[in-house]
Amino acid sequence: MKITLLGSGGSAGLPQIGGPDGRGDWGQADPAEPRNRRTRPSIVIETDTGLRILVDTGPDLREQLLNCAIPKIDAVIYTHDHADHVAGLDDVRILNRILEAPMPAYAIASVWEQLRARFSYAFREWKGGFFGRPAFFTHDIVEGTPFELFGLSILPIDQDHGYSRSLGLRIGDFAYCTDVVRFEPAQMEALQGVKTLVVDCFTPDNNHPTHAGLGTVQGWVQALKIERTILTHMGPAMDYAKLRRTLPDCIEPGYDGMEFHA
Repeated sequence: MKITLLGSGGSAGLPQIGGPDGRGDWGQADPAEPRNRRTRPSIVIETDTGLRILVDTGPDLREQLLNCAIPKIDAVIYTHDHADHVAGLDDVRILNRILEAPMPAYAIASVWEQLRARFSYAFREWKGGFFGRPAFFTHDIVEGTPFELFGLSILPIDQDHGYSRSLGLRIGDFAYCTDVVRFEPAQMEALQGVKTLVVDCFTPDNNHPTHAGLGTVQGWVQALKIERTILTHMGPAMDYAKLRRTLPDCIEPGYDGMEFHA
C-alpha cells in the first residue's frame, strides 16, 4: 500500500488563527520550516491496484487533495464525528462527479447517526443525475470486527479519545491511530505485530485530556516494538526540526504530503 498523509496537524491546524500580525499563531513551531504548516489530520491509502481509500473528510479536504495531486477517491472511512474529521464532507460531491457514483463510505452506527443529523441533505436517497450534493452508499462497521475493502482486510480498533471514542485502523502490519489519548489492553493486543504506526501525538508532554503526548507514544513504541512510528495530529508545541533532532530513529514527525509504503 501507498500511504499519503494529507494532513498532520491538530484540530485547529498550524498556524492557528491569530498571531501578533493576524497571520497565524505558530506557538513553538518555526514558521520558516514548511513542514510545520499543518492541515487537519487525514490520510489516503492506495492499493496495489490503484484504488484509493480516504480516511476522514476534514475541513481542508479540497486543498489537501490538490496539494497531494490525488485526482480520485474510491471509498471513505470515518474514524469519528468530530468537526476536524468530517467538516469537509460537502467536497465529496466533486468526488462523486469524478467517480460517477455515490461514494462507498464506512463508519460505526453512532457516527452515521451524527452525520445524518448534521448533513441531512447528503443522505437523501440518490435518484441519479447530476451530483449537486454529496451522495453515499453507507456501510456499518463494528469495532473489533474486520471488514473487506478493495482486497484489504481492515480492523477497526475502538480507541479512548478522552471524552469520546474514535476508531484506529489496522491493515496488515500498518496501523493508523489518530485521536487517541491512551491504549487499553485490548488495543495493545490488537496492535501486536504492527511494523508501521501513524499515531496521534499532540504535545511534547502528557498533559492533554484527549490526545497522547510524546512520552506516552514512546512507551507504546517500546512495548509494541514498532519498527517505524510517524507522528500526526501535532499541535503548536511540536516543531519539526526539533523533533527530528531529538527523537530516536524509529520515531519521526509526519508532515502534510508525506508519502510512504507499508
